[in-house]
Amino acid sequence: MVRCSKCVRAGLLACTMIASGAAWAEDAAAPPAPAKAPDPAEIIVYGRAINQLGVALTASEGIVGRRDFSTRPLQRVGELLEVVPGLIVTQHSGGGKANQYFLRGFNLDHGTDFAASLDGVPLNMRTHGHGQGYLDLNFIIPEAVEFIEYSKGPYRADLGDFATAGAARFKTYDKVDDARVNLTIGENNYYRLAAVGSVKLGGGDLLLAGEARYDDGPYAIKQKLNQFSGFAKYTVPLGDGILRASFTGYYVDFYSPEQIPQRAITSGLINDLGALDFSLGGQTTRIGGTINWTQNGDDPWSVLAYAHYYNFKLISNFTYFLDDPVNGDEFRQADRRTVTGGRIDKKLTFHPFGMQTDLLFGGEGRFDFIPRVALYRTTARTIRQTVRSDSVNEGSAAVFAEATLHPTDRLRFTFGLREDYYNFDVTSSNPLNSGKSDATIFSPKAGAAWRPVDWGEVYINYGEGFHSNDGRGTAITIDPVTGDKASPVDPLVKARGSEVGARIRPVHGVTLTAAAWQLDLGSELLFLGDGGTTAPQGPSHRKGLEFAAFAQPIKGLTIDAEYTASDGRLTDLPGGADHIPGAIEEVIAAGIVGEYGRFTGSLRFRHFGSVALIEDNSVRSRPTNVVNSRVAYRLGRYELAAEVLNILDSHDAEINYFYTSRLPGEPAGGIDDIHLKTIEPRELRVTGTVRF
Repeated sequence: MVRCSKCVRAGLLACTMIASGAAWAEDAAAPPAPAKAPDPAEIIVYGRAINQLGVALTASEGIVGRRDFSTRPLQRVGELLEVVPGLIVTQHSGGGKANQYFLRGFNLDHGTDFAASLDGVPLNMRTHGHGQGYLDLNFIIPEAVEFIEYSKGPYRADLGDFATAGAARFKTYDKVDDARVNLTIGENNYYRLAAVGSVKLGGGDLLLAGEARYDDGPYAIKQKLNQFSGFAKYTVPLGDGILRASFTGYYVDFYSPEQIPQRAITSGLINDLGALDFSLGGQTTRIGGTINWTQNGDDPWSVLAYAHYYNFKLISNFTYFLDDPVNGDEFRQADRRTVTGGRIDKKLTFHPFGMQTDLLFGGEGRFDFIPRVALYRTTARTIRQTVRSDSVNEGSAAVFAEATLHPTDRLRFTFGLREDYYNFDVTSSNPLNSGKSDATIFSPKAGAAWRPVDWGEVYINYGEGFHSNDGRGTAITIDPVTGDKASPVDPLVKARGSEVGARIRPVHGVTLTAAAWQLDLGSELLFLGDGGTTAPQGPSHRKGLEFAAFAQPIKGLTIDAEYTASDGRLTDLPGGADHIPGAIEEVIAAGIVGEYGRFTGSLRFRHFGSVALIEDNSVRSRPTNVVNSRVAYRLGRYELAAEVLNILDSHDAEINYFYTSRLPGEPAGGIDDIHLKTIEPRELRVTGTVRF
């Protein structure tokens, strides 16, 4: 069975249609929800073939299910987000660190301006030791993910902090119809054991999933990555709704290959997989619990509460001997916190003056207790100096409402409002950088969708949103590195976006979308190599075009392709010196999946175009191209799959920065250079799966 995306957003098992594989059995929009919800034990299958005509808010939103991404060759869990058209996921560090994300003209760093959640729990870390909005998806077990819903732009009233370029919502299974165990063995000492299954317990379903992974990787620094993840979820009817309670546990320890200067490769000092500091790496621990109750029926309440403990440390060295010619520039970032939060919302459908109106309203709150967020100078992982150490309490609360009016069955208007309040309390190791502050921000939204023909719909949207800045920046008066005076940053940064687009389904099994968009942001967060962090810069303007196609021309064959082009500028700089360093400009992605009998094969291509690395555009990165493949054979309850990652053995870089660093013997002022991390060479991984 499948659910329409409207019911997915409602968190309901209320609207169902029969599907074959990943496709709708019917080519019509989802039917009205029945008054009675079906058995919550039903297994739900999703696909990009889901018909969103008459349902979607914009041309650029969508939903991708397990059937779609289970056939994808994946190097890392973060690449699940590449199901979002135009989004690129890379890594400039070890496998235990959050990925780099690129979308809509943004180098999103580790998550700023892209929001993500798991079963309703926000995953971005604010006032984080490594970077604002830090989005680490490594604890997610892919086998437990049922679907991913994505949107772009600040057009949804129920999305707040960081949801400016886009957002993704991960939803886990309530139960699986068959338990399975996967064992993967790959080159460079890659081993992964994962399992997922569910059992009946006390009138409900208990889902259990686990993962253990070890990986040395191909770089000169052996990652020695040890990762352990666990997930448990209990789903049971309660009152006139469904209660879901889940627990997550995660630990990773790793050494970290980082970006390296181009001149070190060119001179022969190291090769493109080499390293200049072998002490880099980190650890992360995450333990949390979630409780969610969703009412059955057409006008449900939904209540969510969550809490998790988080402990993080990361050792990096981007500039080598630029700041300290004797001891080196290695540093450690630390973050320990407890996060609590919750959300309540209500959906209503009523008919004033005979016109159907769908209303969503609610509120949410979050509190981060951060007893330690710190930066230290280190040598060979040993702390020699505290640059700054802070305790931060950061709280937020929001109310939101979104109404969709249906004057006719072919025309919809959507209006949304959101109000957010933030409070910051910073206690710093330097009293001059301590302080309290608060801020509010109001975010209106509006959109329209018109369906002039049965097979097509056009959209127009406007929305305002925001990202928060690091709480420490709201109280800063003295730069802890230089001792110079510093100015506090705006706590909340406004974003204003607009978009026009279209979605058509000219024939059964084919969906085409196109969108033109623009986004103005009040402040950028740009990477600073000498500090290994980000800093706010001036306002910016971005615009772009997106095209996506999905087709199932014959049974067993699925094809998708995306092209996106973006242009971004810093609006407070003169023309010719106003490029946004690292801002993505072009993405081409395509894939094909074929199923024949017991065989399944897939091939994916990804092109990440050249980008400006400094404001005057005089230094640019080279384009990156990579092709991955997967072939699987299933016989009964057994499956054997082989993945070849980077099948063409490309030596392109997956990340590029341009900044100043200094190697031993170089001038005291260092040398400006491109710093890059080469994508992993061709690698074979073999996975055996047993289902029970």
